[in-house]
Amino acid sequence: MNLFGVMDVSASALKAERVRAEVVASNMANAETTRTAEGGPYQRHHVVFESEGKGNFQQSLMSHMSNGADSGVGSGFSRSWAGKMAGGLSSGVTAANAVPGGVAVTSVISDESAPLQRYDPQHPDAGPDGYVAYPDINPLTEMVDLMGATRSYGMNASAIQAEKNMVASSLEILK
Repeated sequence: MNLFGVMDVSASALKAERVRAEVVASNMANAETTRTAEGGPYQRHHVVFESEGKGNFQQSLMSHMSNGADSGVGSGFSRSWAGKMAGGLSSGVTAANAVPGGVAVTSVISDESAPLQRYDPQHPDAGPDGYVAYPDINPLTEMVDLMGATRSYGMNASAIQAEKNMVASSLEILK
């Protein structure tokens, strides 16, 4: 793998972690949403990652060490969730932009857990028994997930910076 291939892998991880952070922010923003357009309370979303390219890490490493041109096809991004966000999300991964050894967001899935029931007979969404269905979203869990996405994003940004420094040093040697 050349130096630019390493940058592509880190760039794919930056994109994936950005989507993860946006999904967590959406979950936190809707933690008290009791009514959605689909009906019922908001459902927590999870991001599903998948490695890009064919095979596993070892196969990818062996392919690059033998200078093979093994460019696989990642699966497409589920656009059903993209419309729920203000900015939307980028298009899916295709054969043209798949990064062997990288990571891609394959889908954003809804959590099917039962909503939390709270007694509040004055709430406009209260049922005949006085209970309101709230999303099963724990702010602490969301914060931990956001911290993980933020740290992973930062580590990949540091990897890109280190690679830029290596390229600059290589160019300096060539002078």
